[in-house]
Amino acid sequence: MKKPEWHNSTVIETNVAEEVRKLKQESGQDILVFGSAQLVNSRMQDDLVDEYQMMIFPVVVGNGKWLLREDNKKSPLKLVKTTTFDSGVVVLMYQPDRAE
Repeated sequence: MKKPEWHNSTVIETNVAEEVRKLKQESGQDILVFGSAQLVNSRMQDDLVDEYQMMIFPVVVGNGKWLLREDNKKSPLKLVKTTTFDSGVVVLMYQPDRAE
C-alpha cells in the first residue's frame, strides 16, 4: 500500500518501531489500532502501547483468533476505566503498569 484511502493514515514500510515512536511525538489525536493482532503484538514487544481497550461481548463462540502470542513478555496492567452498556457489552480500559 502506497497511498491509504483512510483519513489521517500513515503508511510505514520500514523500521516500524522507530516510525511509530516518531508518530507518538507529533501533536494530534491518539494512534488507534483496530483489529490487527499482529500489529498490536509487535508494538507490545517494542513497549509502544500506552492503553488497551478491550471489549467483552456476552457471547461464547468457542473459537477464534488469539490476540496475544505465547512469546509476549509478561506485562502487568492497571485498570483505569470500565464502561458497561445495556446490551451487556463491557469495555475495559487498561494502561501498562510500568511501576513493577
